[in-house]
Amino acid sequence: MCCFNPEPTIPLVLFSLQFDPENTGYISTERFRNLLQRHGSELDPHKLEVLLALADNNSEGKICYQDFVNLMSNKRSNSFRQAILQGNRRLCSKALLEETGLSLSQRLIRHVAYETLPREIDRKWYYDSYTCCPPPWFMIAITIVEVAFFLYNGVILDRFVLQVTHPLYLKNSLLYHPQLRAQAWRYLTYIFMHAGIEHLGLNVVLQLVVGVPLEMVHGAARIGFVYIAGILAGSLAVSIADMTAPVVGSSGGVYALISAHLANIVMNWSGMKCQFKLLRMAVALICMSFEFGRAVWLRFHPSAYPPCPHPSFVAHLGGVAVGITLGVVVLRNYEQRLQDQSLWWIFISIYVVFVLFAIFWNVFAYSLLDLKLPPPP
Repeated sequence: MCCFNPEPTIPLVLFSLQFDPENTGYISTERFRNLLQRHGSELDPHKLEVLLALADNNSEGKICYQDFVNLMSNKRSNSFRQAILQGNRRLCSKALLEETGLSLSQRLIRHVAYETLPREIDRKWYYDSYTCCPPPWFMIAITIVEVAFFLYNGVILDRFVLQVTHPLYLKNSLLYHPQLRAQAWRYLTYIFMHAGIEHLGLNVVLQLVVGVPLEMVHGAARIGFVYIAGILAGSLAVSIADMTAPVVGSSGGVYALISAHLANIVMNWSGMKCQFKLLRMAVALICMSFEFGRAVWLRFHPSAYPPCPHPSFVAHLGGVAVGITLGVVVLRNYEQRLQDQSLWWIFISIYVVFVLFAIFWNVFAYSLLDLKLPPPP
């Protein structure tokens, strides 16, 4: 849905002469409400509701004209963020879910809003502000690349089911192998290698069904960060907890997104109005459990290339840990600057400490423990 972003209907000159003769840049909330009532028919009803909420919750008794401009140009001011955080207002108009006569694209945007956002005023803000520009390109692009690499490997190996059992599988330069851990790119590029079509298929479905709506709301930068952080945490967790095993698949990133989304739903249970949310959570947990169980079974199944074991399942757990820490903060603070959130800095500090610890572990622990690693592929 492409939304037209109108300019403020009240010119600055009129504002200054009629409501701010002293040219302070502020107007009392009482006058501001009169202004909205007089010109409200010219505004989008959702924006009018947001502006009224801002007036109702402004503790200083005055409104900055720039706040009005920012709201009309789809920018959230600090004053508006404070009004949102207070959360004590009642929305007088009907819920977004009750609106009729919407086009297919409008219904899709509304559905995404109800799937991911817990507050009605946030949902209305997102519905009016979303322009589909840029589209959710990150999750779509990463999925296409993963499928392309899988098909390429399938042709090379002449195998699509349980590719991981092929004797040449480990020779690929993308997967993580403990003997080749000094090749730093492998800690990320292993996501382009999958154990088989059953592994790829479940990861692709989960990251598209969950990742694309999240990216539509939170943007490629935030969702990409959570996804890549989960990927890196997954391989580093394996290098610490399952030191002799290789790693393949995008499960670390997928589990980071899903666990963050599910945790956000649980934390905001009363506000989440998505249909069949309990059933959706159950299905997501069943799919995650099935994929995790498959990974555990494969890890302890007799290896097709002894003495190197099959790929580790620990990367899944690293992704979950990222999701319920960094991921939850990212999804909870919709349209708010993360650098202003103290919890964000706490979790990002913990993540950085973990990465630094894992680096030192990989440099020193393998030799100090005198661990017998499988031969390089």
